[in-house]
Parts: sequence; structure tokens; C-alpha cells
Amino acid sequence: MNKKRKVVIVGSAWPLRGGGISTFNERLARAFTENGDDVTIYSFSLQYPTIFFPGTSQYTDEPAPDNINIVTKINSINPVNWYLIGKEIAKQKPDFVLFRFWIPFMAPCLGTIARIIKGAKIKTIAIVDNIIPHEQKPFDRFLAKYFVGGIDFFITMSRAVLKDLEKFDNKKPKQFTVHPLYDNFGPIIPKKLALKNLNLEDSFSYILFFGFIREYKGLDLLLKAFANKNLRKFPLKILIAGEFYVSEKPYLELIDSLGLTDDVILKTEFIPNEEVVNYFCASTLVVQPYKEATQSGITQVAYHFEKPMITTRVGGLSEIVIDQKVGFVVNPDSEEISKAIFNFFENNLYDEFSINIKEEKKRFSWETMIETIEDLIEK
Repeated sequence: MNKKRKVVIVGSAWPLRGGGISTFNERLARAFTENGDDVTIYSFSLQYPTIFFPGTSQYTDEPAPDNINIVTKINSINPVNWYLIGKEIAKQKPDFVLFRFWIPFMAPCLGTIARIIKGAKIKTIAIVDNIIPHEQKPFDRFLAKYFVGGIDFFITMSRAVLKDLEKFDNKKPKQFTVHPLYDNFGPIIPKKLALKNLNLEDSFSYILFFGFIREYKGLDLLLKAFANKNLRKFPLKILIAGEFYVSEKPYLELIDSLGLTDDVILKTEFIPNEEVVNYFCASTLVVQPYKEATQSGITQVAYHFEKPMITTRVGGLSEIVIDQKVGFVVNPDSEEISKAIFNFFENNLYDEFSINIKEEKKRFSWETMIETIEDLIEK
């Protein structure tokens, strides 16, 4: 498509600090802008009621992103607001409206807005992170079904989610495409500088666990793996960077009971975007010990900073991390994770895997995401 289009993205964005969701939506808006399109993001004035939010704050202190038009108007729990927002977007007559769906809680809000827009003969498309959540609750499937009814086309970044979507609708066009690279955290910096910025000793190699801490992300598996005595032959520490979205007590007790107090560095607060570069560039290995997953933006950050990975054979993670080329793919088992860590350091695989990552990361482009959206709409 060569003509300039009017595109509306509906989903989290600044000043919400929704982790990868907000970052992705803002980066996608830039990709459309670079493609010559006119883009607006409709974000939330209220995303979650405070009693439902597990973190310390929903908002960031970071400055607004440059040259992105963000309208902060959607109230996730106000049906009158949904109707007005749907009418407001439809009145602008965009070429299409793209919804970001990640949790059934948002289904009534986003599904209603989508239905109003679709009723005005405007195409609706959704990028679906999860249609069945990791931590399921009653009515999740009913809510997801409602959202699906308001959408014309679907994109997933995991084949597992694509398969799950078929359970809700097996007629509407759907397409899998890889999660694009998170290339918006700045260039790679020298490891020594990153260590200095974080006040970390340069006599250790750091294994990074990054992102919001939830039960399904398997931090407990990594801690148990790291307690393996075979790993004591290497000068290693675990660097945990991310806010607890569950009780921190069981993890702190596990660290203590495993005798890892001196081996684990806790940076358990929200990590602002400008600090992400330091954590990845200071680390030698990124570990995602997930018990369940669909896809993960952390993998795409690791690719950007050219860091080898260990991830688990769940969801779509093994579609992205090529086993024994850019890292290791293992079962969500502490013993297997421990063996992979040992293998990596015992055989000095950092340089080999990093070279491979430089080549592999070329396939994760935002242009591919735009082309996938265009292809679905044209068909």
C-alpha cells in the first residue's frame, strides 16, 4: 500500500507504564508513521481500578514519547465511555482500527468499542497476546468470546495463541507473525559502562531475569537451578530486575533457604525504559524459566542487545530462540535449567551465540509486522 492511511491503535500507551504492551504500541505507531501513515493511539485514562492492580503504580515518570499522538480517554470500567469513544473513533473514518488484546478483563471495554467501530463499516484488527490467560479466572472464556465477536482480522505472535483463537472463531482471517525486535531501548553500550551504571562488580558474570515477577514466569525454577553446586565453580550472580506482581515473601524465603543471599542481586522495582540498556548490557546470559508462556518481549530485547538466552519449551518461546545456536531451549525444570547454565559457561559459548544472534535478529523487523497487517486487510 502506497497511499497514506489513517490508522488508530487502541491500547496502553504513555503515561501508562504497561511494560511491554505500552512499549510495543508506541513502537508500532512509529513503524506506521515511518510507513507514511497518520497514526493515533487511544489509550486509557483508567486502565485498572487500583484494587485490581498488583504493582506499585500504573504510571511512569518518563517524558512523553516524541512525535506520537496519544489520546488518553478510555475508561476500562465505564460503559458510557466505551460508547462515546467508539463513536468518536468511527467519526474520524480511519482506514482501520487496531486493538491490542492481552487480558479478558479488557474484553467488555475493547469489545464494545470494536463493535461500534465495526458497525460504522470500518475494519477492525486485533493483535492478540493471549486469548486464554496464564492465570485463568471464571468467565475468562466468555469475555474473550465477546471481544472476538467485534474483530474482523487477527494477528498473533505465537502459534499457540493462533491455535487457541481457533477455539473461539474458526472463520475469520488470522495470521501468525514473529514478535518484532525491541530496538527502542538505545544502542548497545560497553559491559564495563553498564556495570558501573548499576554499581555492580566486574569480577562476576551476571545471569539476568528481567520483567514483572509473576508465578508463571518461573523465577523459583531459576533460583533452584542456581543452587546447584556444580555452578559454584564459576563466578556467577543472578540479577533479578523487575517489580513483584505477586507476594515477594516466598521468593525471599527461597533465596534464604537455598543459601543464595550473597549470590542474588534484587532490583525489584519497575525498570524505566532508559535503564533497560544497563541491565542487558551488564549481563552475560538472559534466562526466561517460564512455566507457561505464549510469546515474550524479553526475548526480543535480548536479541536487540545480542545476549544469549536460556528459555523453556512452552508456548511460542521455542519458535524464537533457536536451540544451541542463540541459546538453549529446555523443559521448565530446575535441573535442566541448571545443566544449560553449566553448559553455557563451561564451554564459553558467549561469543559463538552472540555472533549467531547478530544474524538471526535480522528477521524480527517491524516492516514484517506492517506487511502482515496490510496483507490481512487486502485479502
